[in-house]
Amino acid sequence: MRALDIAASGLQAQQTFVDVTAQNIANVNTTSYKRQRPEFTDLLYQNQRAVGSNSSDNSTILPTGIQLGLGVRLAAISRNTTQGTTSLTNGPLDLAINGRGYLQVTLPDGTTGYTRDGALQEGQDGSLQTKEGFQISPTITIPNNATSITINPNGEVDVMIQGQTAPSVQGTIQTVNFVNEEGLQALGNNLFAETAASGSPTSGTPGLNGYGTLLQGALESSNVDATTELTNLINAERVYEMNSKVLTQVGTMLQALNQSV
Repeated sequence: MRALDIAASGLQAQQTFVDVTAQNIANVNTTSYKRQRPEFTDLLYQNQRAVGSNSSDNSTILPTGIQLGLGVRLAAISRNTTQGTTSLTNGPLDLAINGRGYLQVTLPDGTTGYTRDGALQEGQDGSLQTKEGFQISPTITIPNNATSITINPNGEVDVMIQGQTAPSVQGTIQTVNFVNEEGLQALGNNLFAETAASGSPTSGTPGLNGYGTLLQGALESSNVDATTELTNLINAERVYEMNSKVLTQVGTMLQALNQSV
């Protein structure tokens, strides 16, 4: 009974679909979260009569043949990297990237991580950090006697220092782009890592040469649409039920076969 294995693969596929949907719904309010989508492919086929083979001694060609499928499998879980909506916060260290680009942060092991979560804070030494305490790269330090902070769309960080009449430039926030953003590896904490699939990062000044601009006092929201995810959840539940009914029906058929022997 191939149907048992086929239905079992369908149940497993829909369970994965529900898992991914639950992840999206759980992160509907996570800053800069990118929704995920499972992608499935059919499994190998058993050829009982190959397409295009000879059907008789006269060498006539079979136009169709007989191929029996073996079910479904998970091929990939892709990430939708489209930009989420921008939410105003009025926080002086909150940054939203309008367009392409990622902020660079230095991880504890010395490697570089990448994020679009611009909810920055000042560390104990005045350096700009993520809320997990990872310093942005290149390092920018805010003097402890600064009275105001301005970050322009091109990433330049200006501060007003007590007793001075002109702003002081503390540095420029650089962003990076990737050829294939979907190829980045998610690390958690809204961080990503470079992979062979993503390609190497190329850094540049925000607002120039295709790099997105920075918007101070705002954050990028998740690009998850709750209505779409709930609809997907209902569809997955229905498909799961249908595969379950296949298992039940096959069990009934096997029982009838055993009773007739």
